[in-house]
Amino acid sequence: MKIEQLKFLSPTQVKEIANDFGTPVFVYSQEEIEKRCEVALSFPNEYGLTVRYAMKANPNATILKIMRKKGVHIDASSIYEVERALLIGFQPNEIMLTSQEISPNLKSILEKGVFYNACSLHQLETYGKLFHGKEVSIRVNPGLGSGATQKTDVGGTTSSFGIWHEYMDDVKKIREKYNLKITKVHTHIGSGSDPEVWKAVSRYTLEYAEMFPECQTVNLGGGFKVGRMSDEKTTDLQKIGEPVKELFIQFYKNHGRKLRLEIEPGTHMMALCGSIISRVVDKVNTGTKGFEFIKLDTGMDANTRPSLYGSRHPLITVAANGDTPQNTKDYVVVGHCCESGDLFTQKEGGAPETRTMSEAQIGDFIVMEGTGAYCSGMSTKNYNSYPETQEVLLDKSGKSVLIRKRQELTQIMQNEINLEV
Repeated sequence: MKIEQLKFLSPTQVKEIANDFGTPVFVYSQEEIEKRCEVALSFPNEYGLTVRYAMKANPNATILKIMRKKGVHIDASSIYEVERALLIGFQPNEIMLTSQEISPNLKSILEKGVFYNACSLHQLETYGKLFHGKEVSIRVNPGLGSGATQKTDVGGTTSSFGIWHEYMDDVKKIREKYNLKITKVHTHIGSGSDPEVWKAVSRYTLEYAEMFPECQTVNLGGGFKVGRMSDEKTTDLQKIGEPVKELFIQFYKNHGRKLRLEIEPGTHMMALCGSIISRVVDKVNTGTKGFEFIKLDTGMDANTRPSLYGSRHPLITVAANGDTPQNTKDYVVVGHCCESGDLFTQKEGGAPETRTMSEAQIGDFIVMEGTGAYCSGMSTKNYNSYPETQEVLLDKSGKSVLIRKRQELTQIMQNEINLEV
């Protein structure tokens, strides 16, 4: 297997950041974030484009501020994400709420001007009762999905996301009942999507838009594949976007409507913009027929993706003195949680798998790449009572700035009611 390389950090920076802030620590590159924003904002389109960042990928306030300055809007997955985005400075009309549940304070949030994306017939009916005659979006499950695993596939019969495509007549009945204006149609098929499936779903989505004459916008979701490992490919947005652009042009020719395009990447905008710097705290082996294990001072409490999806992340050894070791060795790399699933190198199904890396000693650093998205924001924080991992921004001048403090034990326990028993 090819030895993985650092993405945006140098070995010297790894050593300096680790010494200045301690380990483990997330590091994000402002320069890389801005580049990914520009790539998304250049997605091929004919009649206008809105890029909505799926903020569940990484909701850190500083990262959101960088994206807001670049002109990126927000796709929120809960009322809490909406409120968080508002606190950061996003305007209500820059936020769309696409949630699995209806919050008790939905009415007050939407009255501020946040746009609502109904993900079920029940949600659409509830919205109609609250906002008779108003504009709304619908999320449709097109019957197709695509993902690296079943767990990242959010389309088709195995997915609860969206209104099943065969129920458009029911949508029309609710629309007429409450005089709703369905001005946006939304689909999302999964993470790590097959470009051919994505194009097919784009055609279907335009067919749904055709059903509603008032529809002005089509949101084709996110889920663009990012190659974290050197043997994985990253979706070329220009390549998959050009055929979709032609579909929009043809739609205008056929129906006289210039539809605005929306996309909502999360992984594609953040995955390769973040790293975790950790330290080797132990090495053990299980005999001549077993494995040699490296134990890190981070784990599933910072990056749950390997234990949840079997995901692979590049792992790069940097010696404690900042050098790159020349010898290589095969290791199984594990986290510090007391959990057999806290395993960073594994086969499909969860069995341990060796990774060829530069040789590591106790005290050396291991940099885990591709951790900008769905790591800090999706981790099993506080498992084993480990504190939330600190986060640092590498700004455009090359300076490292703390953007999230390491959590204290008292903060972990602050909401517990310490009863006398």
